[in-house]
Order: sequence, then structure tokens, then C-alpha cells
Amino acid sequence: MKKNIHPAYHMITVQMTDGTTFQTKTTWGNEGDTLQLDIDPTVHPAWTGGRGQMLDAGGQVARFNKRFGGLSLGKK
Repeated sequence: MKKNIHPAYHMITVQMTDGTTFQTKTTWGNEGDTLQLDIDPTVHPAWTGGRGQMLDAGGQVARFNKRFGGLSLGKK
């Protein structure tokens, strides 16, 4: 194997959006750096169960339903 081709693996501090921190090993940054997150599992809707919203930009959904709303894909 080649020597000295792998990045340094060291401890950093990760700071969540609510101010809590934890230690982890990574190749990001330098030993002792702090990674401050803008979005994390405590606030992001994908992890917190936030409700999704369908945005209807320019009536696209209404136009689709008008065009294809009468189609039936099941057996009659």
C-alpha cells in the first residue's frame, strides 16, 4: 500500500443549532476545530416530522389535474 495518501483522522467538536455540542472523529478541518451546523436533525422537517407542503407554481398542479384527472388506470 502507498504511504501518506490518506487524510488525517482526528477529533473535532460539532455544534448543533441549539448550542449543544458533541465530539466526533473526522477528516474535516484540523484537530480541535468546531463545525457549526446550520441545519441539523433537531430542526430539519425531514427528521422532526414536519408537514410537507406542495407548492403550486403557476397552476402546474391544477393544469395537470385538468389534463389527466379523468384517467383511470385500474380495471373497470
